[in-house]
Amino acid sequence: MSFENLIQRLQECFITEESAPENGCQSLQLFVDKLSESSRSSVKRRKERGLEEAAQLLRQIPEAQLRGLEEEHLLLLVRLLLSLQLEMVSISTACRKVDQMLQHLAAKVNHKLVYKETLHSFHAIVHSDQVLSLEDLQRACMYLEDSLVGREVWRESFMPMLQRVSESLPAVLQEESRRDGPICYITVKVCLQAFQLLPNEVAPLVWEENHNKEAVQGILQALIDILGQCCNRDTRLLAGTAVAMLINTASENTAAGAAAWNLLQASHPQPCHLTVGVLQVICDPVGKGRVDRLAVSRGLLTCCRPHILLCPSHGTTQGCLLLEGLFPLVNGLCEEKQDCNYFAFEVLTMWLKRVKECVSDLWRLTGARFLPDDSRLLQQLTHIIWTNAESPVEGVPEFVSSAFTLLLNLYALDSEQFCDTSKTFYFTLLERLLKLPWEAKAKYHRLCALLPHVGAELMLDQYTEVSCHLLKCLSTNHLSPCGSELYKCLIQQQRKELPASFTEVDLAECWAKSWQPVLLEALTSEVTLLQTNSSTHLLPCTLQVFPSAVQPLLASLNPYKPGHLHAWACVLSSYRAISGCSPWALQGSSTFKTLQLALGSADDKVRLAAFNLLCCSPKTRDVPSAVEITILKEYIPQNLNCESSPFRQHLQAAVRRFLVRIRDGCLAHIRGVKSKKKDVSHESRKDVLEQGIGFVDWLGELPYSFLSPGHSYQRKKTALLLLSAVLETCTDTWSPDKKKGQPPANIGLLIDCARQRGQWYFFCRTKQLLLISCLEDSTNEIRELSAGLLLRFFPPSFPADIAEVLETRSMQLLRSPRVQEAQMGALMMKMLLQKSGHRCNLSCTANAGRNLCVVRVLLKELEEHHLTAKADMMLSARTRPIHGVLCALQRCLLEAADDIYSTLDRSLMTKLLDLLENISLLLLAVLHGDCEAHASEKYAPPSFCDMGNAISSLISQQSGGGQTDEEECVLLPEEHSLVLTCCWVSLKETGIFLGSLVEKVLKESKKHSECLLTKLDLMRASDIFKDIILKCRHWGAVEGCSLGFTKFCTSLLNSSDSDLKNIPAQMLKDGLQVVQCPGSTSVTRRAAGLPMLILCVLSSEEVSKARPLLALSMQTLLDTARRPLDENWDQTLDLPQVCAVHTLQALLRGAGLGAAVLQFAPAVAVLSLTLLRSPCWAMRNAALQLYSSLCSRMLGQRSSSVEAGPTQHSMSPAAFFFHYPTLQAFLLGELRGAAQHLHEPTAGAKLHLQPSLYPILTLLAQLQPGVQDSSETLLDFLSPLLQLSASPIYSVRVMASKALVAMTPPSGYFDLLLKLTSQLPRLQESCNHNRLHGQLLQMKALLDRALSSDSVLSDDLREVVNRIQSSMWLGTTTQCCPLVRAVYLSVAGSLRRYFCETFLLQLSDRLMHNLHTPQQGIQVGLSSFYQQALHFLCADPKWACQTWENFSAASPELRLSLVTWLLDSQDWQQIDLKEVIQRVLQSNLKEVLLGDSVDYRTTYLTALVSVMTGGGSALPQPLSDSELCLSECLHMLLQDLEIQKGGPEYLSQALHAASMLLSHVSDFSLKTSMLQRWCSILECQRAPEAPEVLRIVCSEALCAAGLLFINNLRDHSSLPAIMMRLINTGLYLLQDQSQEVRQKAARFASLLHHSRRGNNQRSVCIMQINHALLLLLDLLLQECWDTPGALEVLLSHLPQTDLRSVLREASPARGSCSLYEQDEANVFAEPSVMSAHILPYLLQMAEKSSQSSALAQTLTTWAEQNTAQVLDDLTHCEQLQPAETLSPSWLTLLVDPHFHAALGGLFVRAVFLLHLLKTSDCTQHCCDPLSMQMRLQTVFTLLTQNGVHFTPSLTATVSAREARL
Repeated sequence: MSFENLIQRLQECFITEESAPENGCQSLQLFVDKLSESSRSSVKRRKERGLEEAAQLLRQIPEAQLRGLEEEHLLLLVRLLLSLQLEMVSISTACRKVDQMLQHLAAKVNHKLVYKETLHSFHAIVHSDQVLSLEDLQRACMYLEDSLVGREVWRESFMPMLQRVSESLPAVLQEESRRDGPICYITVKVCLQAFQLLPNEVAPLVWEENHNKEAVQGILQALIDILGQCCNRDTRLLAGTAVAMLINTASENTAAGAAAWNLLQASHPQPCHLTVGVLQVICDPVGKGRVDRLAVSRGLLTCCRPHILLCPSHGTTQGCLLLEGLFPLVNGLCEEKQDCNYFAFEVLTMWLKRVKECVSDLWRLTGARFLPDDSRLLQQLTHIIWTNAESPVEGVPEFVSSAFTLLLNLYALDSEQFCDTSKTFYFTLLERLLKLPWEAKAKYHRLCALLPHVGAELMLDQYTEVSCHLLKCLSTNHLSPCGSELYKCLIQQQRKELPASFTEVDLAECWAKSWQPVLLEALTSEVTLLQTNSSTHLLPCTLQVFPSAVQPLLASLNPYKPGHLHAWACVLSSYRAISGCSPWALQGSSTFKTLQLALGSADDKVRLAAFNLLCCSPKTRDVPSAVEITILKEYIPQNLNCESSPFRQHLQAAVRRFLVRIRDGCLAHIRGVKSKKKDVSHESRKDVLEQGIGFVDWLGELPYSFLSPGHSYQRKKTALLLLSAVLETCTDTWSPDKKKGQPPANIGLLIDCARQRGQWYFFCRTKQLLLISCLEDSTNEIRELSAGLLLRFFPPSFPADIAEVLETRSMQLLRSPRVQEAQMGALMMKMLLQKSGHRCNLSCTANAGRNLCVVRVLLKELEEHHLTAKADMMLSARTRPIHGVLCALQRCLLEAADDIYSTLDRSLMTKLLDLLENISLLLLAVLHGDCEAHASEKYAPPSFCDMGNAISSLISQQSGGGQTDEEECVLLPEEHSLVLTCCWVSLKETGIFLGSLVEKVLKESKKHSECLLTKLDLMRASDIFKDIILKCRHWGAVEGCSLGFTKFCTSLLNSSDSDLKNIPAQMLKDGLQVVQCPGSTSVTRRAAGLPMLILCVLSSEEVSKARPLLALSMQTLLDTARRPLDENWDQTLDLPQVCAVHTLQALLRGAGLGAAVLQFAPAVAVLSLTLLRSPCWAMRNAALQLYSSLCSRMLGQRSSSVEAGPTQHSMSPAAFFFHYPTLQAFLLGELRGAAQHLHEPTAGAKLHLQPSLYPILTLLAQLQPGVQDSSETLLDFLSPLLQLSASPIYSVRVMASKALVAMTPPSGYFDLLLKLTSQLPRLQESCNHNRLHGQLLQMKALLDRALSSDSVLSDDLREVVNRIQSSMWLGTTTQCCPLVRAVYLSVAGSLRRYFCETFLLQLSDRLMHNLHTPQQGIQVGLSSFYQQALHFLCADPKWACQTWENFSAASPELRLSLVTWLLDSQDWQQIDLKEVIQRVLQSNLKEVLLGDSVDYRTTYLTALVSVMTGGGSALPQPLSDSELCLSECLHMLLQDLEIQKGGPEYLSQALHAASMLLSHVSDFSLKTSMLQRWCSILECQRAPEAPEVLRIVCSEALCAAGLLFINNLRDHSSLPAIMMRLINTGLYLLQDQSQEVRQKAARFASLLHHSRRGNNQRSVCIMQINHALLLLLDLLLQECWDTPGALEVLLSHLPQTDLRSVLREASPARGSCSLYEQDEANVFAEPSVMSAHILPYLLQMAEKSSQSSALAQTLTTWAEQNTAQVLDDLTHCEQLQPAETLSPSWLTLLVDPHFHAALGGLFVRAVFLLHLLKTSDCTQHCCDPLSMQMRLQTVFTLLTQNGVHFTPSLTATVSAREARL
């Protein structure tokens, strides 16, 4: 009987018994209902929660009531539980929960009945006539593993069940699909569990002679066959474990040991007999790689008892299985470079663990040390671990690290046992580790493991660079975890080693001596990564180990220093999180002031750290104080429009934690929980509730004020995240997809308390309307977030009026040609389907299900779109573009429908497939332009040119016109874009939808008897995919379609049906066949979609199998690419070889294949380097791309640190060639060949190109330098690399120098340097310039690496220095080649600190003379020499001054070099030198401005600005005394700016320079006139339409000069007008779209605020942008309130939109017929928010009118001019009169940003006007104030009740006016 029938029978029984109340059936009814609810749920966590609740209900039912049930009812209940258990057989945790209920019934009621029914259910499996199915095996497995009664039943039916399994295994192994599928795996699992859980029943059958061994023998034979024949890796590994578990059932260790030794033969390639007890089977491996050895060793190590592992081999008493048997096997596995390295090193770790477990027995057996220092075993283990620490295979480095730790522990035990205190092995390892470069990730893991054995003191004494290396690690992404772990281990070990008598303060002082400078440097660093990692990793562990370290850390921080404010917040936050103590008392009253300083900072990181400090507490019931709540309410609104996505996410997390504190604290107070310190009074408890509930209510209302259209994306996103936090935390909802963060069960108590106060009404209609309007937002994120909130928290169904309007609106949007609008319609349709509690208004039968109804409507709509496209493609592209309906079908069928089989039937599926097929064929035919050609040329995609011609022809035909003249039109016409978008997007959506559909149908087919898709349907689907991917060249369409195709292939390849598996396999073979076919049309760049097709199939192949398709594809592609070109190859045609190479590249770059392709890396590398010699350009181009992708895959993770350089990777040369040994000989041969050719007699007469040389050098240069090669096999690379220094190709010489550093071990740096310097030519000695240049480059590279740390002056280094000094002539004009001179000077620069003063003086003097000697003719490399010479000279201030003093006499090239040096270097920051440079630049400015070169003028002005601002100080430095005619220079600069002469880059520097110079003009009248011109220029360039670089400089100009003007003109009459213009410019720039512009404008506001307060003692803290805007408004009102034009300045920031025109243009029927709409010039600007900001200042200005008659007159004039317009707009609002039910016209207005902006501006003007009418007698004649206020309040209430939300300040202002009324 099915579960549903059992439920029905039980409910009938309960109904009949309800008449007798004493039976108490209600509790049983609730129990059964919970079981039914759990069964119906499709979400695993919902099932488990339902079962948990059901189990609780069952335990609450009195035992007497259960015993009083009739036997029939009890029987039904037991059967119901067993049926539910079988239904949930794939969820182990759920089965165990059901078993707990069965055990309860068995223990409390009737064990016999439970056992009987379980036995009956089990017998249905055992005594069936059919072969065991997958479902039978799963149930058998469940009974054995998850059911106590089931295990008893197993014991009783053990032999029959074993016989059934034995009979089933041969049938499973016969078919490949079953052998490699899930049924084989589950069968092996049943055997393993039987051997493990029923050993007493198994053992007699294996180890004693009996007549019942056939079944076990058959199972053993099948398991051995699986080990050698199965392709599924997981099944083979499980089979090995099962055989080992069978051996472990032996009671005698000797017999088990013999069987285990015998089992090792199964890993041999030769056939053999395996004997296990009385069983004997044949091992005949087919040769499937090394998985059988893995399986055997893994199984034995996992299952066997220690005594079995210690058994000696046959006939001997020496050795044991663990050492002599298993270790050679494990060692061999780890040495091999195949695709199972992960499992091999897992086995190595297991082996070491078992050795550690058995080490005492090993000592007893051997009587000697297990790991002496000179033992071969120790050497082998060390070699394996050392050489694989940098493995690129995911997971292997982690296993290697674990193995290293185990090895050290074993060595420690061994040494301790035999009293060996020398610990030579440890010190050898430490010395070897310290020689590794800091970039080696494995270094830190191994140091952590070694630390407990050598001690922190010794390690820190020897590892002197640990601080520097830790900082570098924390600045590098992939090294930060291991560096942090080393620091943590070091301080933990240090604390252990410190005396126990030390107090916490003493301990903290010891820590501070070693680590405080390091931690402070990291916390206050300008490197974001270093700052973040130190605060996240180092700081918490520091305070955990040394809690008192917080005091010295805080004492070292000054909040006004850069970086210290963030560090301060992080320290306090970590202290609070770790100690649980309040941080506010640590520094007294200044703590909250510093907190507010941090919350107002412009730096996102600082504000975020402050929010974390404020919101977080380790105690969730730590109720926030009133001060904390007040501060948070002040600063949350200021942070809603932050541009940083991480900031928004972390802000949400912080606020959520704050809400949890409020929620849990309030709940504790409601329950009357007392505080730990003191009893809480009733009044205090009341205050806590009032504050907490009030804050949640405030935060729940706040987001809705900023979700209306017209607000920025940033503000909306933050608002939705905060709203989500409120609803997730403080509503009674439960989310099955979340393990943590669920509201407590008693949250209802707090909700009721809040509701009694009239608060926490989160789900009213007006809020629902606002979220619905967000469904039409232009960004996908806002739409999805809003939809998620509507679905999760709001009522389960829409009101009928809303649903009706949304249905109409969604269908309208689905027909839009704009992709975004079509996606909006699809989302709306999904929402309607999921909120389906309302009546279905779509045309469908009354008895049809809602899902089926919607699908039918959408299918009908899709059919209409198809027919329209077929008849008129142009009309379809405009009004029926197909892709919207496809997107809606995907959302409704695949996302909204729980069970697709209840939504679709066979007829609908057939119709859907027909439509998809016809649509794809039609759209591809449109792109081809010729349906017949499209059908005949199966795999020939049209070129983009062909597509364009086809669409143009279509447009011409359907418009009825002739062929247009396309040469006159450069841009694509609107029609062309419409058709292209329709085709490409629809094809992409077709692929995505079809793949997801097949995936869902096949996944749910397991629950149904019949699949909706037949093999023929799937073949048709594969043809659709093939057509789109191979015939549509558009990458977006191909890539989008590939997402669906990957799902399609994955579903088929994971199917148990071999016919279905063959579909993608056959597609792959067809694709490979296409690759091998000759080309047909024009050259296809990167082989179009063909590589994507192959990649999708291969990515779908099961990872656990041997991946035969991948091996086949790689071999086929390699063979095709190696084929020689035909003699008559045509470069205008696609070449199979080129296509094969592009396909290989796609496979290497594809994330789906991961490390699986690395086994083919050597062959691909050799191929790509060989193909670079091809005569075909397309082949060479493809090979180079392939090689680049291959290097990225082979080299692993790229370093992100500054020190490592942009090309540094984390794999050393030794590790690289260990993993790819076959490449070593090939690469070395190529290098030797290239080097040998340089020494041939004719080499100098002819340039010989070796295409593979530079790529090889690039690869070697990317390897991690500084790793010692113990084998010294890589030293062979040094000779050819040294010889390549003579290459005639410049780039080869450069790359050879970098490769030389990577391939040279650290011990060989100075040997090479001595060798190279000994070859430097003497004066007058002939030399090869190329070789000399290359050798100097190699010296430079080696010196930079060798001297990277502070190196002492060793003898070798002293000799190198002397040789460089003796070759001074190489840096002077005596050496004719400028390139040689330049690189010599760079070498000299590296060694400068070691040179004698005489040499430096002589060389500098020669250089100075050479720089000012006229050069004859053009010399290659002269500019490089100039740059190097200037860098060398200017490193000494004396020579730098002399160089700049001669600027006027220098050549133009030298001048440019000097100015360029100034911008590149920071050496000029010294005061004396800076004054010289500034004077020189000023004196030459006029000459430069009169010059013709715009680039030089730009560079020169940039340098001038840099010097005048002191390299970035807050304010400009004063001009030096000179005779420069400032007025002329200023006039020229301002004139260029006014006429826009010179381009944005030049104009930006001109504006900055003019600002700097203008601030120092002494003539006041001249200064005033120029100041007005300057202000006008700023006002012009601040516009959103101006180039961004100019808007940035506007902000910089305000900082550089605006502040000075305001301060210098403080007492002048012109100040207010100037200040007003500058502040107004600052206001506009603070609303700019560019974040950089806003930040620099905020800097201006901060500087201005700082100076006006007269606080010059402290440095300036730059404030947050929104805070800066309010401060500028404050200053504007304070200083300029009576200045003419002040009112106009404020009003200019209000939206100027006319409400009447907005209402006229808004129409619900007006669809989008164009593809694109005009973007706003500034999408960051928010008119509604700015209006709310302006209103208080307008009201304050009105209050001040009594103090100024001029202002009063201005206000009166404004009121007279605007009263009529305001009243007219109010009348229009009154006429809107939204009905009680939602209408399409009102929804159209709700989603119109112009409507909301106009309303914001209207209400600000209306409130302002109303205030004027009330406060001024001169304006009362304009309108009756009382009447206007009534109208204003009526309109405001009407709008807010119908989905219009205003900002909180505007709402508060209007509400206050109402209260006064």
